[in-house]
Order: sequence, then C-alpha cells, then structure tokens
Amino acid sequence: HWCRRSALCHVPPPVSRIRLLFYMGKSMYDSCVHTTFLSLGSNMGDRAGNLRRAIQMLHPHVAGSKKSKVYESLPMYVTDQPNFYNMALEAQTAPPPHELLKHVKDIEVALGRVRDTHNLPRPIDIDILLYGDEVLDTPELTIPHPRMRERAFVMMPLEEIASFYVHPVLRRPIIDLWDDLGSQFETLWE
Repeated sequence: HWCRRSALCHVPPPVSRIRLLFYMGKSMYDSCVHTTFLSLGSNMGDRAGNLRRAIQMLHPHVAGSKKSKVYESLPMYVTDQPNFYNMALEAQTAPPPHELLKHVKDIEVALGRVRDTHNLPRPIDIDILLYGDEVLDTPELTIPHPRMRERAFVMMPLEEIASFYVHPVLRRPIIDLWDDLGSQFETLWE
C-alpha cells in the first residue's frame, strides 16, 4: 500500500529517501516520503480553530513543514454564504495519494462536514493540490488539483510557501500561475 522500498529509491526531488521512525504505530520503516501541498478552508463556526484542528489531525500521516498565512476570501461559485479563511500547507507524507485522500476526508467528517456540501458552507475543506511530481486522474482524485490555478484563495497562500515549485503538468512555477490570475487577489484579505 505505501512505498516500502528498502533497496533503491531513485526518484527525482521533491521525493526523498528517509528512514521513518514512526508511522501509524509501526516502527523503523524505510519509505519514500513525498512533499505534498494541501489547501485548507473554513467558513462555518470557529474558522481559525477549524483550520488549527485540521492541521493537528493530519498527524501522523502528514508532517507539516511550512504553513502560509491565513487569508480571508469571498466565496466562489456559490456566493450567498460566509467568507472563508484559507491557507496552504506544505507537508511530508508517506501514504500514497488515495490513502491520504481518505485521511483528509475522515478529518473533514470528524470536524462536522457533511459529505454533499460541494461549494456550500462547511466547517473544513481540505484539498490535495500537489503530491510530489505525481500526475493522477481517477474518479476519486485528480492530482494536480484540476481547479487550483483558477482560484486566488488557493494560489495566493500556495505562492507564499511554494513560489518556485513547478506544476508537474503545466511545467510552470506557482508564482507564474499566481500572476496569471491578475486582479483576483482583490477578493483576498490577510
């Protein structure tokens, strides 16, 4: 299920070979750890608290290494709802993308999200934006996130922590994709 390559783990950055001392209650596994970028948003209840709790609940599957500032943004698509708090998180993770997706969906439910709240108010929304250089397109999960580059509330926090990270499909750095959005930044406040 997750990458247990003990012999050779020759993959290009941002994937690195390290020895994990603890993973889901097991000890001393060789694993490929992937740099992943997540987008977190909340527009119900204690928005800042929901973001903090979600980050705490990501452990032990995800070890955060960089967090963006929290930005307040107007809702997109369905505009008759409260403003969102949004942020991005750079993290290291060993589970493969579908296991990570299951984990973030479990967190969303634990924090009170109802499954069918797409584009509606919700206490937490966690999206996997990038997972190393992985390109994945399944019915359950698409990586890179297919709509990330059209969303200022995703791109501004991501650009803050990953300006020069190259989008694996578009082969352009995040800072260029952020620049493509032009004046959409006017819908965001720190």
